[in-house]
Amino acid sequence: MTPAKRFFSLLRLDSKDVSQIFFYALFAGFISLSLPLGIQAIINFIQSGRVSVSWIVLVIFVIAGVALVGILSLMQLRITENLQQKIFVRSSFEFAYRLPKIRFGETHTNVYPPEIANRFFDTMSIQKGVSKLLIDFSSALLQIGFGIILLSLYHPFFILFGILLIILLYLIFKFSYRPGLETSLSESKYKYKAADWLQEIARNTSSFRTILNFNFALDKNNTLVEGYLKYREQHFNIIRRQFIQLIIFKIIITAGLLLIGGFLVINQQMNIGQFVAAEIVILLVINSVEKIIIGLESFYDVLTSVEKIGQVSDMDLDDEKYSDVLPEGTEMTIAAENVRFHYPDAKKDALKNVNLQILPGEKILLQGNNGAGKTTLIRILSGLLQPTSGVLSINDDSLLKIDPASYRARIGYIIQGETPFEGTIRENITFNNPSITMEDLRWALDAVQLTDFVKSLPDGLDTKIFPEGRHLSSSNAQKILLARSIVHRPSILFYEDPTDRMDNEATKAIIKFIFSDKNPWTVVVSSASLHWEEGATRRITMENGKIINDQYFTPC
Repeated sequence: MTPAKRFFSLLRLDSKDVSQIFFYALFAGFISLSLPLGIQAIINFIQSGRVSVSWIVLVIFVIAGVALVGILSLMQLRITENLQQKIFVRSSFEFAYRLPKIRFGETHTNVYPPEIANRFFDTMSIQKGVSKLLIDFSSALLQIGFGIILLSLYHPFFILFGILLIILLYLIFKFSYRPGLETSLSESKYKYKAADWLQEIARNTSSFRTILNFNFALDKNNTLVEGYLKYREQHFNIIRRQFIQLIIFKIIITAGLLLIGGFLVINQQMNIGQFVAAEIVILLVINSVEKIIIGLESFYDVLTSVEKIGQVSDMDLDDEKYSDVLPEGTEMTIAAENVRFHYPDAKKDALKNVNLQILPGEKILLQGNNGAGKTTLIRILSGLLQPTSGVLSINDDSLLKIDPASYRARIGYIIQGETPFEGTIRENITFNNPSITMEDLRWALDAVQLTDFVKSLPDGLDTKIFPEGRHLSSSNAQKILLARSIVHRPSILFYEDPTDRMDNEATKAIIKFIFSDKNPWTVVVSSASLHWEEGATRRITMENGKIINDQYFTPC
């Protein structure tokens, strides 16, 4: 979908408000003609050299027209404010809804999730730009239209003026639209790259403190800024060229109309009142043209912002077309049949025809070197990734037919790179799920040895956590994630190195709890730690995307 189509699709969502704005603009444009017509009549009365009731009525009429146009503009302002609020609310909920549902494979292979979230700031550009375009462009276009019609009534010459004006606007838009939009998109691309790099510096401030690393940060920022300035200058040149064309047009039209208007008055084809009124209308029309041309920059900005947000809307979401729901309490047997997975930019398959069956209650440890396929297998089993080919089934039903929400409600997982989010400890563990009781929360805290830490905090469970769990020790951050994964008492746990940042004592205690017979859940964990071998009932060794060994053990 082109940026222009996205823009008009956005307007269709609030077609009622947009129609009202155009209606008020139409009415205001019609009433604004009272100014030149009224002045024309007033001048004619003044030339008569006497004060009359008609003259006073005309003055009141013109003043009332100006006041009414102002009231209509105020009503337009109220509608555009409502429109801005709707755009913000709709965009925020769109992002909040889509970000967690964007296919895991897409966000972890094609784009960086925080960079996607930054696109939300384009909403503000759309808010301001749409309001300006709807009010300024609608009023300007209608003023031009009404002005040309009125001028044509004075003399046929003004019809030629109207035709030339329309041709000018068409040519300016035709030859500047595409390059203007392309340079605006390129400018925006580098703007985001610069912002992303500044975020990386902020996330790794300690790494950039040495002079060499500090210089690297500045050099890379300089490269990105140069890219931004290059395309910004190209975009400005297009805007400047449009403005130069406008200035030339204003000079030619003003000179021509003054000369021709004066000639018509001298030849008594127009009277003084008509001449003054015509000049006022011409000035209004020229100012309207200027408003449109200057507003093209806002138009490009809005199209660019709509395109940036549209790229997020275009991302594939998790498939929600399902026919089965997993009932609570149902034991789950997972089966993978000839499962293959290939990352888009990879040269070889991450998984190659994997066949695996996981029975309820099994405690499975995945082993193998880096790149063996353990992480990919866990993410497929947990439903985060969809196999390139093959079938993944739950109790003999394809996972594609099962409601993803009902499946994820029955599992708990920790994946690499996951961190606590900004919020309280309570929110990080429970997500304010009303079905999770205080008893469940205390049980989870005890299980991961987090109780003493929480008690030591002045605000306890209501202690605020910084983004990415900063200001928390790495072990406590992992414990919060572990508590989150078990607090709803899931049927299956999927873990990627869940204790690699903890000391041996804490690791052993948590592993003992996870593998305890008191907890009937199934466990699938990938870890290089030998401690996990002690409680595992099954060890699966992987190499080059294949299962090369699958053994059952009696727990130590």
